[in-house]
Amino acid sequence: MTGQATRGYWAVEVRPAPGVGDPMGSEATESLARQGLAVTVASARTVLLSPALGPDHVEAAVAELLADPTAEVARITAPGDAPERSDGTLALHVCPLPGVTDNLAAAVREALQLIGIEPRRITTARTYLLQGKGLTAEQAVAAALRGLANDTIEQVVAGDELPFHNTPEPRRPVRVEVPLRDLDDEALQRLSRDRTLALTVEEMRTIQGHFREMDRAPTDLELETLAQTWSEHCKHKTFRGEVILEGPDGTTTYRNLLKETVFGVTDKLAAPWCLSVFRDNAGVIEFDDQWGLSFKVETHNHPSALEPYGGAGTGIGGVIRDTLGTGRGAWPIASTDVFMVGPLDLGPDETPRGTLPPRRVLNGVIAGVRDYGNRMGIPTVNGGVFIHEGYTQNPLVFCGSVGLMPRSFVEKKAEPGDVILAVGGRTGRDGIHGATFSSEALHEDSETVSATAVQIGDPLTEKRVADALVRARDAGCLRSVTDCGAGGFSSAVGEMAEESRGAEVDLESAPLKYPGLDGWEIWVSEAQERMVFAVPPERLEECVGLFKAEGVEPTVIGTFTDSGRLVVRYGDTVLGDLDLEFLHDGLPRQSRRAVWAEPAGEEPAAEADAVLAPADAILALLASPDIASKEQIIRRYDHEVQGMSALKPLVGPHHDAPGDAAALTPVPGSRKACLIGCGAAPRYGTIDAWAMASCAIDEAMRNVIACGGDPARTALLDNFAWGDCDKPEQLGALARAAQACHDVALAYGTPFVSGKDSLNNEYRVGDETIPIPPTLLVTALSIAQDVGHLVSMDLKGPGHSLVLAGVTRRQLGGSHLRLVSGVPAGLSVPRLVPEEGRAVLHAVAEVIGERLALACHDLSEGGLGVAAAEMAFGGDTGLELDPSAAPFEGDGDDLHARLFSESPSRFLIETSDANAVIALLERDGVPAAVVGNTTDGRALDGPGYSLALDAMKSAWLGGLHL
Repeated sequence: MTGQATRGYWAVEVRPAPGVGDPMGSEATESLARQGLAVTVASARTVLLSPALGPDHVEAAVAELLADPTAEVARITAPGDAPERSDGTLALHVCPLPGVTDNLAAAVREALQLIGIEPRRITTARTYLLQGKGLTAEQAVAAALRGLANDTIEQVVAGDELPFHNTPEPRRPVRVEVPLRDLDDEALQRLSRDRTLALTVEEMRTIQGHFREMDRAPTDLELETLAQTWSEHCKHKTFRGEVILEGPDGTTTYRNLLKETVFGVTDKLAAPWCLSVFRDNAGVIEFDDQWGLSFKVETHNHPSALEPYGGAGTGIGGVIRDTLGTGRGAWPIASTDVFMVGPLDLGPDETPRGTLPPRRVLNGVIAGVRDYGNRMGIPTVNGGVFIHEGYTQNPLVFCGSVGLMPRSFVEKKAEPGDVILAVGGRTGRDGIHGATFSSEALHEDSETVSATAVQIGDPLTEKRVADALVRARDAGCLRSVTDCGAGGFSSAVGEMAEESRGAEVDLESAPLKYPGLDGWEIWVSEAQERMVFAVPPERLEECVGLFKAEGVEPTVIGTFTDSGRLVVRYGDTVLGDLDLEFLHDGLPRQSRRAVWAEPAGEEPAAEADAVLAPADAILALLASPDIASKEQIIRRYDHEVQGMSALKPLVGPHHDAPGDAAALTPVPGSRKACLIGCGAAPRYGTIDAWAMASCAIDEAMRNVIACGGDPARTALLDNFAWGDCDKPEQLGALARAAQACHDVALAYGTPFVSGKDSLNNEYRVGDETIPIPPTLLVTALSIAQDVGHLVSMDLKGPGHSLVLAGVTRRQLGGSHLRLVSGVPAGLSVPRLVPEEGRAVLHAVAEVIGERLALACHDLSEGGLGVAAAEMAFGGDTGLELDPSAAPFEGDGDDLHARLFSESPSRFLIETSDANAVIALLERDGVPAAVVGNTTDGRALDGPGYSLALDAMKSAWLGGLHL
């Protein structure tokens, strides 16, 4: 593609008006300073318009659309002219690379069309006007590529010769066959690698044998379809395969790891209030007699590592489409996000080649989720941030979506004869090989070779799709629904074709962003905001009209059949003809060896835990990034939109204390609420994967129960993020974690309803690979019968007792105390006792249900010391704390263990009737004791220390530096 200078086009540069703040310019000044460039930056946005437009059109566009006359000024540069610049000013423009979605340009085009202006072409850019002594264009571009742009999807142009990309030449896709018949194993593996198929030699051999039997070669489209469908991302090959686990107690064989652990426990529990589990885009549970709640949490790790803003934006956009594609459509009512990144103080020179600095990753993923969710009008209500050196090369991004749907729409099934209707965004090269890319490890050249796997989202288009979908659903126009996620049309149509037992597709009908795509590229592209529906022919006209009324482009691309085949054409040319049984069931089952051993090593000496005195430890813990306030993140999100919030992310009289879970009232007039919480313990993963997984489950449960959730009506979601499971040690840890899910969920009576795994989270440089810590994120969705019974964690006033429920043990391995003290992690990580944990959860739920709890908070990172401090400054209430009174297993005088152990299954309960609370807890076999009393003072007073509430809050508020 070639570009032309700005002087060949109309250029409209829009800047903040004099006297109006310029936050984008200020942020750019700071960002470039971090790159060693001392400049002052003013910002603008630039829109390039077709030269064929007349001056009147451009002036009308500026007056009516492009500039706000109260806060902005616009400068128009006519074709053939150059913009005026003050002396010493260097203009830098950040604009999308060719083929990358330009959402602003699309929005401008549509808006101009609404006022009667038809621009042939539009390009937009973020413009930075730099002033600094001795500034050169080369220095500025280099710094901007590190601090202002991402060269995976953007380019930086100095001066005013902006590219105005030409449209690719139209060309008709042709049938291309890939010769496989005579390839040996080495050649098959090379073919898989060169085409980014991420298929093993055995899988390539299976495909080779299938097409030998058919006496023909596969087409490129057929090969790509098989690769997408058989990818780890889509088929979960590791979890569904045979695992032979060798451990200290002998060998355990799992014929199907997933079916015998996570799926298996849900089958055993057979909870009647679980309406749909592990068979749709999201799990669905009963809210009441009329309504169901769907929930799904997805990962979007590899794309977010390359382009954090776009990766996280499309991550949240994709999981929202999972909600829309559940049953015949659920309405998204809430989003969640959890981010796991490396230490934030690492600069560009301290991060490995091919990776971005963790602070930049974190800010980018926050902004990506914020912009997508806020623009769609969906509240982001719950989440977390975890900082760990193991996520420096492979950040983890988890995005969740909760949906509300009538129970009558939970079931779906495409029927032969139904029309295949594609709606939403157009198809481009963005996102190609996303499913197979996510099935491989990142490496030092990932930024270059995997750029097309990063999608760019458009939340405004998705909002229109959502609005129209619900109208079409309620009108009875939809028989089945799914989204174009990993694999694009290939997976969406391929999965729905299983319902009807066949499909025929004509890709010539598919709307494209630009011409020039091959047939297989159209088929597997993961371009965003696209969904596929099965529509009865007699309802097609009505359905199309509903989508067009919302400004959504609907297109018929084929028909569902009962032929048993998936046939893909481009006009009269057959590009692929696959047997559905082979496509979905032909994948050879894997059998892998796994090993695990009891953790070995030395435990740090007891006195090493006392490096920090209790008061210093509490302040250091409150300021540590995992524990510190996330308010500066939370406030970027709209968590009030849709008006359902009953418990907010931040609670207390000043609305700045850390809530345990979010609570929503999704059905007007109902007293019921749903609660959302999450749990993770990544610092335990490398020591004991069973302990890590069980503690994650327990924490997610504690979060929702502490606020008033019902343990008998709580569903769980699992998200495994792991390294390379071809390595027996990694697979052994995964099997142990999966077994923990089974063991704990069975003991708690809590089913899993949905999940996702993200494997191969390793960074490869040369011959060395660095895996992430074994990580399980667990999310809990619970139902509270009466919104009036919900409680928050902030202390409610003086004169009350503080009861600790549960047993504290000397379990400081992997603890945050050791982290802030600079002591080795050790081996004594907290280990859940499932039967004990169940008793605690049910007993605390009963205490809250009996209205005996004024406040309740679970003990997690930092243990009792941190939980008590948070309750005190959160409620602006003094507290006298006596850790020695708590039920404890260990040395009697071990104050650090009593204060900072992170033993699971523990709660702090503020009450005005301690005797009644303790009696109820002990009746259910839960050890409990009064460990404190609230006062009208302004401090947390403990044994040998007194900490002012203001000092603790200040440490907590200032700990996370974004």
